[in-house]
Amino acid sequence: MNTTSPLFDSSLVRHRIGRARAGGYAGFLLERVADDLEDRLAAVTRAFPLGLDLGTPLPALAERLRRSGRVERMIRLSPVSEPGSSLVGDPEFLPFGATAGFDLAVSALALQHVNDLPGTLIQARRALKPDGLLVACLLGGASLTELRQAFLQAESETEGGASPRVAPFAELRDLGGLMQRAGFALPVVDADIITVRYGDPFALMRDLRAMGLTNALTDRRRTPLRRRTLLRAAEIYAERFSDPDGRLRATFEILWLSGWVPHESQQKPLRPGSAKARLADALGTAEHTLPLRGDES
Repeated sequence: MNTTSPLFDSSLVRHRIGRARAGGYAGFLLERVADDLEDRLAAVTRAFPLGLDLGTPLPALAERLRRSGRVERMIRLSPVSEPGSSLVGDPEFLPFGATAGFDLAVSALALQHVNDLPGTLIQARRALKPDGLLVACLLGGASLTELRQAFLQAESETEGGASPRVAPFAELRDLGGLMQRAGFALPVVDADIITVRYGDPFALMRDLRAMGLTNALTDRRRTPLRRRTLLRAAEIYAERFSDPDGRLRATFEILWLSGWVPHESQQKPLRPGSAKARLADALGTAEHTLPLRGDES
């Protein structure tokens, strides 16, 4: 597990999700990715007797999978207390051993706040049975780039320096390697950009608060945000990221990852040189042998 200072304050993350749910969670982004996750599972022609939800902020995804019949029984690891068959906990510290035997693990918009993503993926793989499937999505590095740039410039102008106000998120180029390091076979990673438009930056900030996505960095600035800085950030946002109709863009990059726990029934790559047919024959072209560099004239 990660022994360095944690990037995120995990207890604060859970507190803010609880506050968001109590005040009316802004679920539009979660609903979108839940639809996408169901579409991805539709390509898998099998049922899953036992499923695990890893920290999705709302129980709706687990309920949808149960109602669809794709998962017979769903165990949910929830960030906050809720009724039903759920446990309260953190995806970084799964209360399951290697014999848990889950057939499917899913997670939507939760893993961007774990401090040790490689360790979390390893624990998820151990909780799955052989040939079990993980499908998850998390916010990626391009998320809220407009807000990040606006605050960076505003604080530099008004306060002579900048503090971290938007969390650093994972990058797509890293996820494939992390999945392989965690022991998943046939890993697939891809990204989806969702652009949401707002009338003003304050509407975006209200939605972020209502999704529990406000700043939970351990090294966050503890003093209140200055009014002058906030207003200047809103001005910069409107100047740099408005569409012709005056509405403002907000980017959410959704990183998707999926992989299977290794099993003997899965496809294996062929050994180099084991092909029984030549590519040139399949393409109907002549095969040419390139000269060695020392033979070039």
